Amino acid sequence: MKNLGKEKVIQVVIADDHTLFRAGVKTALSVKSDVELIAEADNGMQLLNLLKHIQPDVILLDIQMPIMDGLATLPEIRKLYPGIKVIMLSMHNDHSIISRLMEIGANSYLTKNSDSETIYEAIRTCYEQEFFFNELTNKALLTGLRTRKTEVQQNEETQLSEKEIRILKLMCEERTTKEIADIVEISPRTVEAIRDKLKVKTGAKSMAGLVMYAIKNGIVVEG
Repeated sequence: MKNLGKEKVIQVVIADDHTLFRAGVKTALSVKSDVELIAEADNGMQLLNLLKHIQPDVILLDIQMPIMDGLATLPEIRKLYPGIKVIMLSMHNDHSIISRLMEIGANSYLTKNSDSETIYEAIRTCYEQEFFFNELTNKALLTGLRTRKTEVQQNEETQLSEKEIRILKLMCEERTTKEIADIVEISPRTVEAIRDKLKVKTGAKSMAGLVMYAIKNGIVVEG
């Protein structure tokens, strides 16, 4: 055990099924006086068993492993040991996966071809500041935000007002434009305008499309 008196030595565990990669990380960290690799695991299940006995500060967690991979292991660590920082490792740099991992609790994401200084910097930064952001994580999070913004905009566009829902229900009852106008107390021309607006909002091309939208979204009950 490294001991630097009062200075905290960051304790690290690595879970990766590639023995050579683990050995490389261990060698790289052995020259650092403020970081110590205290245990290794071949897969997520073995890691979770280890965590019953030791509490590291940081975990280096491979995404692809046999028996239990990193994607399945991360939520368990978050649930059982919320204080441990987790740095995900992968051969790939898929933005959607990175974004998802950061959302479910990863503190950083590194590709396995990262140099030893980057791995050390990620461990140190996650321990001190909770997150280590790099070009990969930044791009992934920006992509995720853009996707979510588009989804929110689409949801907002299809949100119907109470009046629109009421008119759509009456249309599904095969009421005429005049009947709907009398019931809602608006002009027939306004009913037609709202019908056209409903088509734009829902993407329906016809009255049948509007009915299908109403059934699909629980506005009216089929049969």
